[in-house]
Amino acid sequence: MTAAQAIVACMKKEGSDKTFCVPGESYLPVLDALHNEPSIDVVSTRHEGGAAFMAEGYAKASLKPGIVFATRAVGAANLSIGVHTAYQDSTPMIVFLGQVHRKFRGREGFQEVDLDRYFGHIAKWAVEVTDAARMPEIVQRAFRIATSGRPGPVVISLPEDVLPEEAEMHFGPVTNSPKPAPSQQEVTLVEELLTTAKKPVIIAGGGVKSAQAEDDLVAFAEKYKIPVLAAFRRQDVFPNDHPLYAGHLGLGTNKEILQTVNQADVILALGTRLSEVTTQDYSIIKPDKKLVHVAIDYDTIGKVYGPDIGAVADLKEALQLFIHMDIAGSTWASWANVRRRAYEKVSHLEASAGDVINKQIIAHMAKKLPQNALLTTDAGNFAGWLHAFYPFREKHTYVGPTSGAMGYGMPAALGAKLAFPKKIVVSLSGDGGFMMTGQELETAVRYNIPVICLVFNNNMYGTIRMHQEMHYPGKVEATDLGDVAFKDFAISMGADGYSVRTIEAFEVSFDQALHNHRPAVIEIITGKEQISVSSTITEIRDRSTKNSM
Repeated sequence: MTAAQAIVACMKKEGSDKTFCVPGESYLPVLDALHNEPSIDVVSTRHEGGAAFMAEGYAKASLKPGIVFATRAVGAANLSIGVHTAYQDSTPMIVFLGQVHRKFRGREGFQEVDLDRYFGHIAKWAVEVTDAARMPEIVQRAFRIATSGRPGPVVISLPEDVLPEEAEMHFGPVTNSPKPAPSQQEVTLVEELLTTAKKPVIIAGGGVKSAQAEDDLVAFAEKYKIPVLAAFRRQDVFPNDHPLYAGHLGLGTNKEILQTVNQADVILALGTRLSEVTTQDYSIIKPDKKLVHVAIDYDTIGKVYGPDIGAVADLKEALQLFIHMDIAGSTWASWANVRRRAYEKVSHLEASAGDVINKQIIAHMAKKLPQNALLTTDAGNFAGWLHAFYPFREKHTYVGPTSGAMGYGMPAALGAKLAFPKKIVVSLSGDGGFMMTGQELETAVRYNIPVICLVFNNNMYGTIRMHQEMHYPGKVEATDLGDVAFKDFAISMGADGYSVRTIEAFEVSFDQALHNHRPAVIEIITGKEQISVSSTITEIRDRSTKNSM
């Protein structure tokens, strides 16, 4: 078969049923092979960045590798932010990029870039295939690398003259990702450390989700009554309405929630890389605390903090061993209860007429949406209300970029909806982020992907404006944005469009969007002043001015 046909055969063998792309002449043989394979759906998008975010959102939701195709340097550059997102978010993804003819390499051919070098530091592996017969070997290796250990993106460069070449192809076995378990010695060390603990806490991250170990985490926490904190944008790792849930370590986390880490003497970091945001600028894990770090990737352990006990392990395997530890009857119910009350105090969702519309909308969604509804978010201050107040009660209900990429929310929602067609999927974006990938609304209409897109419109890049006011109060530069009629924008593309200014109008529009089962955009007109959950622009200016005096 041809090298292009071998790529599609590998995808089918590895269980891929969706791929996202912007078509390009450099990989036409692959498109032809996909045309002849009815088991794989091809979603053609409006921009490579949107395609990459869809693939990443699909992978996060389905826990299967997201597949994306693009052409040479121009398409590759456009989708690179999606590759970086997958890398920082530990999301399995395989990126196939058309490349110039082998005879033209090194001559600055049309759209030529050394793609393996270009992506080398933001992918788990980047490779160029120069021998058609090796295509199955390399593509199946890509699936193995993308899904094994800490998941992530793999980039494969495909010279256009390799793809139509025929060769005798040999396929290996389907990828079976290793699932290492902690050694008995490591389990014993954790047991001994917990025996002496007064106030332990769990920080749970994406590794728990990747291992599908959410139920095991609940069982482990319940047995020993240990409070659980979710790492940045991993809130659905543990039921937020559970009495042991103590909050989310994200941007602008309330001080009451941070006290849970500050007061803890033993931290169990489970499946988290202890990122800058989760650790509040690497500040909350002090030397006086004992750290147990369990992650499936050797390089993750000790990368930020040297642990007292480190174990390379699949989190499901680890938790199934930890639950049998003998900690001499120790439980920490009283400590967990105190931290739960602290979380409840600052995350109370009962919205009143005096609350900003952002909070009222979160409260309405919490009441109206089924517990298994899936939410996606873009980057931006608007997400602070979701993070602070929305109760994620079930697993596989949240998809957000820990990399903080703008433009992520809506295309990721399309990918997530394709992974879970029966779930209600709602994306939340600011006006700045939505406009970066808003063209993918046409993709939603063309493929009839019924997502509901909330756009919080305050006519500015709000997060940057907030930091601008902190450092240069009153000196507004480059952060104001013009008016966009998002309702008309949606309708022009064939979607349903709404524009609201009050919670009453939002409730009517949201109910209609839920009932219609069509792609929809609800624009929420918000003021500039309430720039974050905790502060107004005036308050930030006053603090900044006072501090500079």
